[in-house]
Amino acid sequence: MVEHKVVCWKCGNEVKDPYVNLCPKCGGLLTIRIDLSKASEKNPEDLRQKPLGVWRYADFMPVDEAHKVSIQEGGTPLYKTEALGAAVDVPNAYVKFEGLNPTGSFKDRGMTVGVSHAKELGAKVVGCASTGNTSAALSAYASKAGMKCAVFLPSGKVAMGKLAQALFFGAKVLSVDGNFDDALALARKMADERKLYLLNSINPYRPEGQKSVMFEIWDQLGFEMPDRVILPVGNAANIWAVYKACMELKELGWIDKVPKLTGIQAAGAAPVANAFAEGATEFVPVGSPETVATAIRIGNPVSGQKALKAIYDTKGYCATVTDDEIIAAQKLLGRKEGICVEPASAASVAGLKKLREMGIIEKDETVACICTGNGLKDPDTILANVPKPIPCQNSVEDVERILAQD
Repeated sequence: MVEHKVVCWKCGNEVKDPYVNLCPKCGGLLTIRIDLSKASEKNPEDLRQKPLGVWRYADFMPVDEAHKVSIQEGGTPLYKTEALGAAVDVPNAYVKFEGLNPTGSFKDRGMTVGVSHAKELGAKVVGCASTGNTSAALSAYASKAGMKCAVFLPSGKVAMGKLAQALFFGAKVLSVDGNFDDALALARKMADERKLYLLNSINPYRPEGQKSVMFEIWDQLGFEMPDRVILPVGNAANIWAVYKACMELKELGWIDKVPKLTGIQAAGAAPVANAFAEGATEFVPVGSPETVATAIRIGNPVSGQKALKAIYDTKGYCATVTDDEIIAAQKLLGRKEGICVEPASAASVAGLKKLREMGIIEKDETVACICTGNGLKDPDTILANVPKPIPCQNSVEDVERILAQD
C-alpha cells in the first residue's frame, strides 16, 4: 500500500481516526498527503503497463490495490471535438466523457477508492447523501463489496435515472424532508455516531480516486497538460481532486506546467462563482439553490473553499451559466459530436462557449472539458427540450416530405 497521512488541509494537523471527516483542532476539511517515493522510482511510460483506468495510477492511491473493489472504472474517452471546437471558436477543444464509467458518472472513480478503504477498515455499512450520481455509484460499489448501503436523498428533484440505479443495486433509499444540505446533515450525524462509514466527498479518500481523471487526460494527451481544464462545480470536490493530481505530478517533476482550472456553476446555485467574482477566499452559501442541472444544485458545497484555492493557485477562473445556456450546450454537444451528457455535465461546455465569447479563453488554447455524467441519467430533461416525434403516414412520400423540411 502507498504510504500516506490524513491531514487537515488548513492547519496541517494529522488525523488518525478513520471515521473523522473534519479536523478536531480547527474544523477544517481533511486531505491526504501521499508518499510519492514509490511513484518516483518510475517514469510516466511505466504506468502504461496497466490498462487505462483508475488503477493504472495505483502508486498515487492511498489503499492497497490487492483489496480493491473495482468495476473497471475510469479509462473513459477523451474526444477531440473538432465540430464543437469550430462552433465555439476553440479549435483544440476536447471532451473527457465521464458518462462512460460503469454507473454513468465520474463518481465511480471516487467510490472505487472510498469503498476499498471502507473494506480495509472492516466497515459493514456505508452511506451518503446525494442528488443522484453519488448514490448510484456508492450503491453499485457497496453491492460489489457485499456491504449494506444507506442513501439519503433530498425529497423530490432527483433525476429518475439516478434514483432507479440506487434502488436497483439494493441500497436503502431514504427520502429526507429537506434539500441536499439537510440530507447530508443527517448522514453526517449517522457517521458521527459510528452507525455507517460516510462516503460523501467530505471523506478525504473519495477525491483520491477522482484525481485519476486528470492523470488520464495528461496520459491521453501523450503526457502533455492542456492549457485549461473546465469542470462543472457542485459540491466542488472534483476540481480540488484535479488540482491535487496536478500538484502531485508537479512534485514528481513529471510536468512543467499546470492547467488553468476553471469551474462553472449554474446561475441559481453559484456560491463559489459569487465568491470568485468578489476575489474572496471564502463563500457565502446559497439558501435555496435552483437549476435544471440537478447534479450541481448545491448551495453549500463541502469543498467550496478547496475549489477556490484550486482556481486561484492555477490562475484559473470561475463563472456561472444559465439553465438556458446549459440546455443549449447539451444540445450543441449532441448535435455536433454525438455525445449525450446530463445537464450538469453540459455546464463545462456552456462555460467554454461563454468564456471564449468573453475573451477569457484564447482561441489557441488547448482546453479539456470534463463532462461528468451520461445524458441517460436525466432523460426527462432531454425529452422536455427536444422536438416531439413527428406523425407520419405509412408511405415513402410522407417520409420524403418530412425529411425535406428544415
